[in-house]
Amino acid sequence: MSSQPSSHPSSKGQIKIVHIYPREMSIYGDLGNTRCLQSRLRWHGYDPLVHQHHPGSDFPMDAHLVLGGGGQDSGQARVQDDLAHNAPALRALAADGTAMLMICGMYQLFGNAFITIEGERLPGIGILDVTTQGNAKRMIGPVVLDTAYGDVVGYENHSGSTELGAGQRPFGLVRSGMGNNGTDKTEGAVTGNVFGSYLHGPVLPANHSFADALIKLAVERALGEPFVPGQIDDEIADQARTRQIRRLVG
Repeated sequence: MSSQPSSHPSSKGQIKIVHIYPREMSIYGDLGNTRCLQSRLRWHGYDPLVHQHHPGSDFPMDAHLVLGGGGQDSGQARVQDDLAHNAPALRALAADGTAMLMICGMYQLFGNAFITIEGERLPGIGILDVTTQGNAKRMIGPVVLDTAYGDVVGYENHSGSTELGAGQRPFGLVRSGMGNNGTDKTEGAVTGNVFGSYLHGPVLPANHSFADALIKLAVERALGEPFVPGQIDDEIADQARTRQIRRLVG
């Protein structure tokens, strides 16, 4: 993203972003999604408040945007008990329309279960109807998706193979890359305003239409009024996304 003014003379309202498990589940740069939304909210004229949720504390029910990232199997195991403790709160927020973006490992744990390559079953919280099986072979490389927010680009690096339940809507369809499992051309999952995806990068800075869609959901739920966008110069991000699309799919 290109440089923008750091603040607006008056705020249109405060939006609370909650980043879950930033120490255990943010090893592939996914903290950049939080920073992207924080910056874009300011540029649109809103006041972002970022809260980091760590294991051992109750989940804040005043969250307007919830973000989670990728991690190793050991990281998933370390947050499993806390996630189970806070599952009722997260399910209630999801049912109430709270916008959430879960990447890679947290995408898996927002599903029904992650089964490690050794056969250990780590139960998820079931917000997304997906089940993931660990594999010896990794799915790695740049990705281009066809989504409701236009072409979305990113980078995948996962050994888990994810299957969607009957009726579960994917986040996008793969134009280039492996996606959920390398066979059915789906990537990610969407239930209500909860999005799961394997795309790192981080994904939001290069895909501002999707980032602003999350912001719009958060603003309208938090403030009960329409999202009023500011003027943002996204030319550099557009160029980067277009270059990746042309390189991979022509």
